[in-house]
Amino acid sequence: MAENVKPRVRVPREVAAGETITIKTLISHKMESGQRKDGDGNVIPRSIINRFTCTFNGETVIDVQMEPAISTNPFFEFDAVVPESGAFEFTWYDDDGDVYTETKEIAVS
Repeated sequence: MAENVKPRVRVPREVAAGETITIKTLISHKMESGQRKDGDGNVIPRSIINRFTCTFNGETVIDVQMEPAISTNPFFEFDAVVPESGAFEFTWYDDDGDVYTETKEIAVS
């Protein structure tokens, strides 16, 4: 299990119906490729975020497959249309089977 993993998400709290918003996400994660060695010469096990998804009220907004060359602390910025009040769910999947989730509510005025 990766240590000190922290997802961060920025979503407005309130928007107009049908408005397009910009969503920013960042997850603090070391992203070990499995090719480096520690001070004792042992291979550091691979641990990368290999998939990121975002859904709104159960509907897929974005689904990204990541490869080992992805940088440490992956950042995503994307647009989404908000037709109604609801919840965005953000999910990051790690090679070791860990899943990190963050949920943000948004209201339509």
